[in-house]
Amino acid sequence: MTTDKKSINRKKVAKLVRQLLIELGENPDREGLVGTPNRIAGMYEEIFGGYRMDAQLDVSFSEETEAVIAKDIQFYSMCEHHMLPFFGKIHVAYIPSGKVFGVSKLVRLVEKYSRRLQIQERLTKQIADELVRMGVKGALVIAEGEHLCMKMRGVRNDSSITTIAHRGVIEKKEVREQVLALIYNPKSEISRL
Repeated sequence: MTTDKKSINRKKVAKLVRQLLIELGENPDREGLVGTPNRIAGMYEEIFGGYRMDAQLDVSFSEETEAVIAKDIQFYSMCEHHMLPFFGKIHVAYIPSGKVFGVSKLVRLVEKYSRRLQIQERLTKQIADELVRMGVKGALVIAEGEHLCMKMRGVRNDSSITTIAHRGVIEKKEVREQVLALIYNPKSEISRL
């Protein structure tokens, strides 16, 4: 992971968290909360690091293959509406255009967009769009997430959310169906994509 923007001002964030604790009716100087503002500032620097990540898929290898699928990439993000976590797994598939990317780059691509204030629908689209910008023939991204903003508050329901974005040649129904079959039933037979 490389950074292209400066880090957050941890001292300023800690001061804001301290003030929030006071507004909530807490005493930030009590034993259990003394270091909390600094810990939260450090945590925010880590979990919102996607704003500073340059996760371009710049490591590639000349290779001909039909499709590349990375399944079950874990993600953790923060809902921009309530600043509560949502998390789950992302499946990334792409049809190469004469080159493939290092596997860790796909994980970093997911982190680039998930480590920021986000909504799952946008997260899914951003990953697919970046793959296309990097020159693949087609991309399919599926995000399966659980949202604490829905589980802890409001409707208090345990349902999960699935979002899908497809680009390029994967927009063709027959190609998309083959890639989906590979993701959800890897033993299925496929024809040449």
